Amino acid sequence: MLEAQHQLVVGSPDLVGTTFPSLFVSHGAPNLVFEDAPAHHFLKQLGTQVGRPSAILVISAHWATACPTVSAASQPETIHDFSAFTPELYQLRYPAAGAPDLAERVVNLLVTSGIEAELDPSRGLDHGAWNPLLLMYPDAEIPVTQLSLQPRLGPAHHLAIGQALAPLRHEGVLMLASGSLTHNLWELEANRSNAQAPVWASEFVDWITAAATDHKLEQLLNYRQLAPHAERNHPTEEHLLPLFVAIGAGNLGVKTRLLHSSFTYGSLSMAAYAFA
Repeated sequence: MLEAQHQLVVGSPDLVGTTFPSLFVSHGAPNLVFEDAPAHHFLKQLGTQVGRPSAILVISAHWATACPTVSAASQPETIHDFSAFTPELYQLRYPAAGAPDLAERVVNLLVTSGIEAELDPSRGLDHGAWNPLLLMYPDAEIPVTQLSLQPRLGPAHHLAIGQALAPLRHEGVLMLASGSLTHNLWELEANRSNAQAPVWASEFVDWITAAATDHKLEQLLNYRQLAPHAERNHPTEEHLLPLFVAIGAGNLGVKTRLLHSSFTYGSLSMAAYAFA
């Protein structure tokens, strides 16, 4: 079992270069940017370890559409898609330029693979995007665009999206899938950010990690039937689906790595993985 608050620090030189791994990160609560937590410190150093891409494509759990949609905004706004947090959070901005050319490339790759896709001319960056980016690349000098999810279409659909977009990794683009490895908001220890992780959450994280690092794709695709406490950890699927995009874009093989594992508010996993 993974210990709560345990973290594995990225330091491998093969994370650095013009070919980037696809990453899955758990973005946590919006106030992670202010918290003295293991996941905060992990994300603060992750950008340095990965290197500077020419552009970033974020796949966030907080944007759902009927078909895959990419933001073509030239200057995406910072969306504060949450409520009842500290006022300082609503003052934060992530003023990165958009990436309209990358957005068009994403649509072309998806359509070529037989996946219907479209552009949104004005979509901004929700906290699933700007929360980790503010820690990873705080200078906001790298162009960013965002790709939506289709929560009703399940893991296999999102794996196919990742597979279609895999060429981007060799074009200087960082694919950042942002969700949460566990996400049951009804069972959080809301006033105890350092509460011990319950067994039902840690066992699920262990199962996903073992399946990913042992290259068991079919098990992962059928996690809802096979993983322990799957529905308790994900009453709805949207926060785990970015993981499948990252898997599809990367390579579920010998370079699959758990980069970080900790918990916050008891059952909220902050696990992160690289697929290269």
